[in-house]
Amino acid sequence: MSGDAVAIDRRRAFASAAPTYAKEARLQQAVAWRLAQLCQSLPLPPGPVLDLGAGPGNLAAALRRQRPELHPLLLDDCAELLAEATAPSEQRLLWDLNCGLPEAAQGAALLMSSFALHWLEAPLVQLELWARALAPGGWLALLVPVAGSFQGWRQAALGAGVTCTALVLPQAQELIETVEGQLQLHSSKRLRFTRPYGSPLQFLRELKRLGVHGGGRQPLAVADCRQLLRHWPQQTSNGIKVNWDLQLLLAQKLAPKP
Repeated sequence: MSGDAVAIDRRRAFASAAPTYAKEARLQQAVAWRLAQLCQSLPLPPGPVLDLGAGPGNLAAALRRQRPELHPLLLDDCAELLAEATAPSEQRLLWDLNCGLPEAAQGAALLMSSFALHWLEAPLVQLELWARALAPGGWLALLVPVAGSFQGWRQAALGAGVTCTALVLPQAQELIETVEGQLQLHSSKRLRFTRPYGSPLQFLRELKRLGVHGGGRQPLAVADCRQLLRHWPQQTSNGIKVNWDLQLLLAQKLAPKP
């Protein structure tokens, strides 16, 4: 698939999942609340606050509950997901983050993003642009899935001799180095979340239902999919466990020295 075809396929998948995504994406909800808590007492300079790749607005909503004086601008390239957000229409902007940031983001007091950066075509390039857009004293709060996630899925594909259609995720160390190149890093944590599923098929069906399945590769043929399921490691009578490895970063743009 070309880059444009991948983006179109991804938007279609998210659009179809929009009515249920905000409620059913439980891990995304949980980490959005955790990221918002980190932003609860940050000393913010004047400037806009944005939720990048906001989807249905879980992160922005969590921040508003803790800091009602803030009114984040929600950016996402899926109109159907944005329509599910509780924010007023003037606080929602349909925007493709692969194109950089809009003018409204320049001089930002806070740029926050959860479960979004890894979908972009060039995550590290865009991350640099996000850092540059901050006002002096402004903050970047980021949480993103990283390489190391879905170990069972990748092992199953290797054992079955089929393509692993899991999304290729950024390396945590590369994210850290990119941020440290421009900002002062205040917090860097690697988090692992493990979720149980009754079977590998239940896990894959949930991803598809939520619109986050695969990584833009062609789906497996039926025979290859059966091989994948047969080779899934550590299957028990209770099902399987799936891991998400997440990188959390909190960093500040220092004011220039006088």
